Amino acid sequence: MSFARFTSALALAAGLSVSAFPLSAEELSVATFVPPQHHSNTVMFKWFGDELEKRSGGDLTMKLYPAGQLGAGPVQQYKRAVEGVADITFGVSAYTPALFPKTMLAILPGKAESSHEATERMLAVFDEHLASEYEDVKVIALSTAAGIGIAATRDVSTMEGLKGAKVVPYAALTTPIVEAMGAVPVQMPVTEMYTGLSTGTIDGAYSTYNNMTPPWNFWDVASHFATNVPVQHAVIFVVMNRERYEGLSDEHRAIIDELAGEAASFKLAESFDGADVKSLEMMKAATDKNYQLVEVSAEERAKMDAAVAEGLKAIFADYADRGIDNAEAIYNAINR
Repeated sequence: MSFARFTSALALAAGLSVSAFPLSAEELSVATFVPPQHHSNTVMFKWFGDELEKRSGGDLTMKLYPAGQLGAGPVQQYKRAVEGVADITFGVSAYTPALFPKTMLAILPGKAESSHEATERMLAVFDEHLASEYEDVKVIALSTAAGIGIAATRDVSTMEGLKGAKVVPYAALTTPIVEAMGAVPVQMPVTEMYTGLSTGTIDGAYSTYNNMTPPWNFWDVASHFATNVPVQHAVIFVVMNRERYEGLSDEHRAIIDELAGEAASFKLAESFDGADVKSLEMMKAATDKNYQLVEVSAEERAKMDAAVAEGLKAIFADYADRGIDNAEAIYNAINR
């Protein structure tokens, strides 16, 4: 995969001459809406910060502002990067879908079953199909949270169980799929799903294993976690204010280029997949929680996959109505 627009060639970075004068110290502000203990902070951003400092000899560092310290809520994260509220932001494309219609096609159920695999597939088509959606920023990373299950207050492992259930998908885009599966889609940010499950506002939500355990703690309010469902993906971006990036020294930009793209994207995927492994172990070991892990049978999964296929037809038709005639081709490229 080329991923050329994310990074400069390493040979170019290696060939940059060392300045005869000491570089001025630079600190990059990083805004994220998730809590400090979230794995994206403790894995990906810790790695990123450590590498910045090590490669620059301490002249280029970052400061993390978690839990919405530079602006509450996840919806405005991309805008905060574009406007320079923060130098770098961490966000979810589904909260501003109009900005990323082609990227949103990676959310749909397809061949990817993990964050790492979904990341590989997105990067493989990025230059050809997705890059134009990120021209206002410097992209640091693009990955996903793989919605490998549905956390619910009832058994939704069958089409009958899904019938009429109020389920939060990973994006409004998947509404035709959720409806074809017999459920009622309800849009809600992840920060409100715990309350939604506990109050009965929703019956279920597409989730990772990590959503079940701290810091999200869905296992306190969900009675079931259904696996082997058609996987939806929340596309996660880490982007940098373009003027801030271009205003850095050649040496500091080269460091950013070396870290951005594949390296940072796969580190972000590692954080999500790794968190799921740890959370599944916690779920299996827990003795004080009242929920069931339920696997969708092969027969029921076939029915769900057929519903997905019907939903995709409606989604591609909607894209065509909006003037994006190659949506199905992009989806197929992602899932080739």
